[in-house]
Amino acid sequence: MAEQKLMLAQKKYELPPLPYDPSSLEPHISREQLSLHHDKHHQAYVLGANADLEKLEKARREGAEIDEKAVLKEFSYNIGGHNLHSLFWPNMAPTGEGGGTPGGSLGDLIDREYGSFDRFRMEFSKAASSVEGSGWAALVRCPTTGRPFIMQIEKHNNHIYPDMPIVMVLDMWEHAYYVDYRNNKAQFIDAFWNVVNWDEVNRRLEQLG
Repeated sequence: MAEQKLMLAQKKYELPPLPYDPSSLEPHISREQLSLHHDKHHQAYVLGANADLEKLEKARREGAEIDEKAVLKEFSYNIGGHNLHSLFWPNMAPTGEGGGTPGGSLGDLIDREYGSFDRFRMEFSKAASSVEGSGWAALVRCPTTGRPFIMQIEKHNNHIYPDMPIVMVLDMWEHAYYVDYRNNKAQFIDAFWNVVNWDEVNRRLEQLG
């Protein structure tokens, strides 16, 4: 039991590899943009989350005082960034393999809720462009009603709908698009629709049952 506890304490977060070559989203997202985003920014959240864990573990080992409110707030920020980015990479696909309109369960669900994919795309794009400060747009499914809702997330962890699983996210932090699009959010959002991996989004939806 003691060994098991030690193993759990030592287990750390890791940066997931990109599921495609960094240049495979071009011309919509450049290799430079994607590499910087994944290798630097996502990695920073992974390192931050692990550092927060180490602060907590060190204080417990030494019986020391720690400002847990500050550490747990920081941990929430870092782990939120890590988890959302881990969803973001696979819900994009190489140019020519992604984009278009969704079929399957997701397509049916969107048509029932929004009337058409065009209406859904318009609402999702507006939600993405109007996130206050840095944040995300997300598509979630309500476990109570089964309906698909659009969610704005400020930073990585504010204004999240409780208990609603995320099936698709779009990163609207400047670090996600500035190399390619400077401050033109609308162009980046338009580019995203060309590389959405609808097969992956459908798979996530079907996993919810």
